[in-house]
Amino acid sequence: MKIMHALFLTFLIVPFVEIYLLLQVGSVIGTFPTVLLVVLTATLGAWLLRQQGFATWNRFQNGLRQGEIPAYEMVEGPVLLVGGALLLTPGFFTDLCGFACLIPAVRRKIADYLIERHLSTTQAGSIFRHTARDRSVIDGEYEKH
Repeated sequence: MKIMHALFLTFLIVPFVEIYLLLQVGSVIGTFPTVLLVVLTATLGAWLLRQQGFATWNRFQNGLRQGEIPAYEMVEGPVLLVGGALLLTPGFFTDLCGFACLIPAVRRKIADYLIERHLSTTQAGSIFRHTARDRSVIDGEYEKH
């Protein structure tokens, strides 16, 4: 229920913020430059999303090749998708949030937050916690005779 309220408020407030910012920027630099700037940020965002997406995918594959669970990469992938969706949404506020998702240090902080707050309480979360934090854990099996 709490998530539904947050989503409702987000979908209610963000369009007003976007319209306000578009009007303010448009009154300073003009209508055509504002539209051009929105298109430019979407294009730049798509290019950066592609770069960061491939980099995350490569880290994911390298982690699997080394026998590790690529915990952060599994969380960063959806963060990149959300960032890409925000960048394709016209407006300056959503572009700012989308670009934040593309910055590796910020994306890592978001992944840390998601792992700590939402994934570490589940069984799979313990895998995230051990692989992401403690590289000295040795996984093995034994039989008692």
